[in-house]
Parts: sequence; structure tokens; C-alpha cells
Amino acid sequence: MRRSVSVLPSSTGSLCTALFPPPPQPPQHTFLLLVDVFSAHTPTAQQLNTLMVDAKGRNMKCLTFFLMLPESVKSKSSKSSKKGNASGSSKLPPVCYEIITLRSKKKKKMAADIFPTKKSASSTTVQQYQQQNLNNNNTVQNCNWQGLYSTIRERNSVMFNNELMADVHFVVGQPGRTQRLPGHRYVLAVGSSVFHAMFYGELAENKDEIHIPDVEPAAFLGMLKYIYCDEIDLTADTVLATLYAAKKYIVPHLARACVNFLETSLSAKNACVLLSQSCLFEEPELTQRCWEVIDAQAELALRSEGFCDIDAQTLESILQRETLNAKEIVVFEAALSWAEAECQRQELISSTDNKRKVLGKAMYLIRIPTMALDDFANGAAQSGVLTLNETNDVFLWYTAAKKPELEFVCQPRKGLTPQRCHRFQSCAYRSNQWRYRGRCDSIQFAVDKRVFIAGFGLYGSSCGSAEYSAKIELKRQGVLLGQNHSKYFSDGSSNTFPVWFEYPVQIEPDTFYTASVVLDGIELSYFGQEGMTEVQCGKVTFQFQCSSDSTNGTGVQGGQIPELIFYA
Repeated sequence: MRRSVSVLPSSTGSLCTALFPPPPQPPQHTFLLLVDVFSAHTPTAQQLNTLMVDAKGRNMKCLTFFLMLPESVKSKSSKSSKKGNASGSSKLPPVCYEIITLRSKKKKKMAADIFPTKKSASSTTVQQYQQQNLNNNNTVQNCNWQGLYSTIRERNSVMFNNELMADVHFVVGQPGRTQRLPGHRYVLAVGSSVFHAMFYGELAENKDEIHIPDVEPAAFLGMLKYIYCDEIDLTADTVLATLYAAKKYIVPHLARACVNFLETSLSAKNACVLLSQSCLFEEPELTQRCWEVIDAQAELALRSEGFCDIDAQTLESILQRETLNAKEIVVFEAALSWAEAECQRQELISSTDNKRKVLGKAMYLIRIPTMALDDFANGAAQSGVLTLNETNDVFLWYTAAKKPELEFVCQPRKGLTPQRCHRFQSCAYRSNQWRYRGRCDSIQFAVDKRVFIAGFGLYGSSCGSAEYSAKIELKRQGVLLGQNHSKYFSDGSSNTFPVWFEYPVQIEPDTFYTASVVLDGIELSYFGQEGMTEVQCGKVTFQFQCSSDSTNGTGVQGGQIPELIFYA
């Protein structure tokens, strides 16, 4: 049989050094010489000496260790070497471990320099494999695919959704919409304690196919991609289902990433749905963020399509909210829209009686007696969901001195108290300032916490009472977020006068927004002086900088828009 000798970087160098500490020596290279255990012959001393001479004929010092071999192996190997191996009849092949130390003046090299490997696969190649796996085109065509990747993470990524070496399969999704996905027990158990208990726990079941009807295939694939590839791929369509899967299989870091995604994409359009889901998933921080949006932008949230998709318990929690910043007629109309959708879910005819039936006790959480009389007379009283006695009693509540007892809550909601950020330390007026000729006053600002801008505080006339027409806008990177045209009356004082947006505008932290106003009215007005670049308002810090949109002189140091009115 052909003899083979291979030289590899020593993995036992630290062990040998600990057992036999060498005296101080110049820099040197250490190799482990392995004589193939399947070799039919033991190398002779002359052959070893030949091996221990480098290319320039210089002798190399050699220290041989017979490591961890049973005495029987040592004795048989010794006897075999004495008798000679010409016959090749030795039953037990000899084993020899050689530690060879080379003296060298050259710079010490690393193993990667001595044994250069192939370049690792590019990120494009890895992404191609992952895309193939996502499309169930999961075949490894290269027989030496392991050599293409330099890290265990990249090699695990190839195994994602791959039939190669798969020892378990998952049938995911509801009947009729299932998808069969391959898995590898070891990798899954490392990534999830639930999978570990499922495959290796005391009550582990040795099933080759596991049915998971309560998880969407796309969400399950997203969780597997995180476990195999350490990558998080979330979209607005799959994030809730992925959060459910991460919670079910106890993958906390993926769950946290889902919650962060939801918080950053939170808006009045989806706040009610996310509120319902956050309570289901027991995520108190997300629940609090949802309430902040619903309270500040209540009318937008109640009129959103997502409001009709919430469950009855979430509906009741919203209707009884004390800080809901909305007109009561809007709350009433939103409840009727939810009742109509609930009738469809329960396959009931959408009649007034059925709407009242599905609303149940939630109907009395609507504060009908606090509506404006016109709103009640033209809306709730003619909706048909109130009984005749309830309608008469509410009318008497509005008009009679002796008010009847009502089952409805009669106290108006407190709503939210607006806060004001004043950016000037003083104000002034002169005979030639501040004039308005259709030009824009603008300033840029940023905050360190999420707030909701409800409007601006503006200066008025310095020449007695006057009325102004104002067009206010709020932009982010040129994109219009909110605007309104309105009028306000100034009494000739140096006070500021509020101008409101139709709905409060959500402001995200650490991003500059542009506040602008175009005023039309008496030319001379008050203006701010000694402006501040940073203002602390409660727990919120505002920063200001000049805007290129300002064409009427307003900047950080002086001008218009002295106040930002906000909810926090």
C-alpha cells in the first residue's frame, strides 16, 4: 500500500507546550507531521531523517511524542517495526505522531498564509442561494459547496429551506394553503428552545413531518431565515404573523425586531389594529405607543379601515378612553362602522337592530349627552340604533332644567392638554417690520421623542386688533405632511395666537421637519428676538435651524412662528 505523509498546522501545540514547556527560543514554526494510520509500513529512521531536512539541506530538530496510545498499540507497533513490514501482515497499522520544530528567522506566518484556502463566496452568491431557497429551488449543484464559504454562518445559510440532509419537514399553513418546508433538527434546536424540547426533550416525538396550521408559511420561512442565516427580513404584510411565530417558538430577538418594526411604522391608520395585537402578544411598550397615537390622532384612527377589524374587547377599551382627543359624534360614527363590519363577520343582516345587538354594553360607553346639540339631532338621534325613550331622554338632558337619569356617560372626555414650545426670549415691533406680502416664513426643527404637532402659535398685529389669513404647512424632506388654511384674530397685544392643523401631525425623533406659514393681513406685526437653537419642553427637546424655504426673513434668531403646539 502507498505511504502518505501530510503536514498540517498543529492543533495540539498548546497541549504539548503545557506538558513540556520549552526553553526560550527564537521565533519558530510548529507543524504536526502525521503518518497515515492506513499506511502498511512504518517509516524508518533514515526516512524520518529525510523528512526532517528542509529544501536547503539544513537539519531540523525533531521531538517525537507517542500521544495517548494504549500500551497494547505501542507494544504491537514496536514489535511490528522490529520484525519489519515487508510481508505487510501486521493486523494493526502503526500510528506515529511527529511534532517537528523548525528554526527560522522569517516572520511568523498564520495558518491561513501557510495553507491558503479558496476565496469565500461573494455576498451575491450567498444571496442567490438564499433566493433559490425562498423559491423552493433549493438544490446544491456544487459537490464541494462547503469550500465556497468561509464562515459557518454562510454554510448554514445554504441549508436554509434546503432538502439536503433535512431530517424533518413542516407542513405549514391552513388546509388548502399549506406549504411543505424542510428543516434540520440540530440547527432548529440551537435557535429555539421550543424546537429543542420538540426534538431532544424528555417528551420528544420522533416525527418526520410536523403540521403547523396556525402559522402562515411566509412568516414561518421568515423565522427559519433568522435561525439559519441570522438575517431579519420583515415587511408590513408579514410582520404580525412573524411576531406570532417568534412568540410561539420563543425566538426573543426576532420578536423584539418585529416590535421595533411595528413601532417605527406605527401611524393612525394601523394603531387600532396594532393595539389589539399588542395586547394579544403581551407587549406593553408597543401598547403604550399605540395609545399615544390613538389619543393624539383619535379622529384619524377611528376613521381608519383598521378600526373595523378590532375585537370587541379592544373596541370597549377605546370607547371608554378618557384622553381620546376626538369629537363624540366621530366616536359614535366609528362605533356604527365597527358594528356593521361585525354583522358581516357574524353573517347577520346589517340592520339597526343587529348593529345595536353586536355593540351590546359598548353602546353606553359612547358619551352621547356630551355631543353638540346639532350633532346629536342630525346624527345619533336619526341613526335608528337608539330607542325612542333613549332619544327623548337625551333631548331632555339638553333642554330641561330637571335632567333625567341616563345610562350613558354624561361627563365629557378630558382629551389631551396641548403643550407649547416657545423659541424666542423676547418680542418687539418697529415701524418697518414685520411685513407680509405673500412671502413665506419658515423654520426647521427636530425633536428627540415622538410628538404630534397640532398647530403653530403666531404673532399678530402691532397696530391694534386685526384679522389674518394663514396658510400653515408641515413638511419632511419636501414631502407635505399637513396643511391648513384658516383665519385668526389678533387683539393688538404681543401674545401668540394658535392656528391648528385639521389633524395633529406625527413627528418622529432625530429628523428635521420644516414649519412654514404664509400670512395675509395688516403688514406690521410683532416679531420674535433672541431665538434659541435648543429648547427643553417637559421631557421633549426641540432643536431649531434656519430653513431655505424662508423668504420673509424668519430664522433661528428672529421672525415669525414663535411657538410649536404639540401633544407628547
